[in-house]
Amino acid sequence: MNLRPWLGAGLMLLACLAGGAARAHEVMPASLEVNETTTGTFAVRWRIPAQQGVAPRIQPRFPDDCTALAAPHIEFLPGARLAEWTLSCNRALRDGAVIAFEGQELTLIDVLVRIAYADGTHYTAITHPQQPMVTPAPPSQSAPGVPAYARLGVEHILGGVDHLLFVACLVLLVPGWWPLLRTITAFTLAHSLTLALSTLGVVQLPTRAVEASIALSILYCAATLARNGMQAGARSGPAWRMAFVFGLLHGFGFAGALAQIGLPQDDIPAALLMFNVGVEIGQLLFVALLLAAIALLRRLRSAWPRWLAAMPVYAIGGVAACWWWQRAISIFQ
Repeated sequence: MNLRPWLGAGLMLLACLAGGAARAHEVMPASLEVNETTTGTFAVRWRIPAQQGVAPRIQPRFPDDCTALAAPHIEFLPGARLAEWTLSCNRALRDGAVIAFEGQELTLIDVLVRIAYADGTHYTAITHPQQPMVTPAPPSQSAPGVPAYARLGVEHILGGVDHLLFVACLVLLVPGWWPLLRTITAFTLAHSLTLALSTLGVVQLPTRAVEASIALSILYCAATLARNGMQAGARSGPAWRMAFVFGLLHGFGFAGALAQIGLPQDDIPAALLMFNVGVEIGQLLFVALLLAAIALLRRLRSAWPRWLAAMPVYAIGGVAACWWWQRAISIFQ
């Protein structure tokens, strides 16, 4: 009995059931921007990721000497909730002031905190669920905090399941170290190019259409693997060309995530570079772990049925198909 068709149908059904609840970017960071307009008066911008209009119950808590001058103005954006208000602080968020985030410890969400003082100094930090608070350093000791974007890049790529599935397909498609290096490099160059162009406002594409196209790129790669077998790149032509073309799409996806995080207006190029460096570090780490896992499985392959090797391919294809369907429908909503 040929189990392959039944295996494929079953895995696609399970993937669709799981994909209905799962998202490719579950762990997007929130961001808190605090800009001192006059001494002791701050414009606050609090942006938190939202799924289907529902945002996690996280709220920034400022020191007791800070008072809101008006009720927050709340706006719902694609994939985020934005609140803006004006804050007055007697000690101007200095002298050991603590900003805490209530409810963050119950989530998986990090918060990027940026404070710009009226004297031109800046403070940037990232809070985590394990330590949901920051203590801004005195202005003389604060730094632009651009390296924090490298960590955000690593976290984004490792939390972006769709990008990782595409990279996994590339690893399975391409035989040999040199062809794989060339393919991954082409993917890196392509998404770095469109990430920069989109972030700098040179080229803009609709976010929902980009996300649907990214899902379609994963589905195409999975279909190629299912049709031609593992390491199909040996027979289906240079994979680096496909990686470059689809990498252009994935770069727009990275840019959409970076737009939600926000960039420091006084140092956009450096923050963009560090975010991209973080993405590449995370990508290389994932490739290394995946290659190690494949090497281990090859040593144990005599103990596994042959049809079992098709499971990852059908699972990737099923998840990608569900993502594409969900994202395509969202374009018209």
